[in-house]
Amino acid sequence: MSEIKYGFEPFFDEDSVLLILGSFPSVKSRKVEFYYGNNQNRFWKTVCGFFGEGVPLTIEEKKNFLKRRKIALWDMVTECEIEGSQDSKIKNFKVANIKKLLQNSKINYIMLNGSKAAEIFVGNFGNVSVPFEKLPSTSPANTSFNTEVWYDALSRAFG
Repeated sequence: MSEIKYGFEPFFDEDSVLLILGSFPSVKSRKVEFYYGNNQNRFWKTVCGFFGEGVPLTIEEKKNFLKRRKIALWDMVTECEIEGSQDSKIKNFKVANIKKLLQNSKINYIMLNGSKAAEIFVGNFGNVSVPFEKLPSTSPANTSFNTEVWYDALSRAFG
């Protein structure tokens, strides 16, 4: 039996309008203790690039960027058994309480980072009143990533 691994608390504040949901933090993210900690992951480059900003270097700078841009981050899985970082290895998981987060914020758009996040979200929260959309994973394992798809979604979220 694998050891239980734990994800992060949601990062949001009362001004957050966009929620980006991943599946579960990678080994590298868990090591640095913040979202998208693998430098090969395209998340920070893509989201910061949309706003014409460089990628923040420190976790504190990343948090400041998210607050300034009114972006909340969380993962669909709060704890699970997992070997490595692949979504296909997630087992015996607990699902994040997305409805509670939505009740305590101004979030009006949800972007789902990858297939696993979308599968779990739709299976548990597909009837929420907030618009949501599945996007290609920013993971380095996703060879068909398309920045323009993310930019289009961010335009809708902030349009």
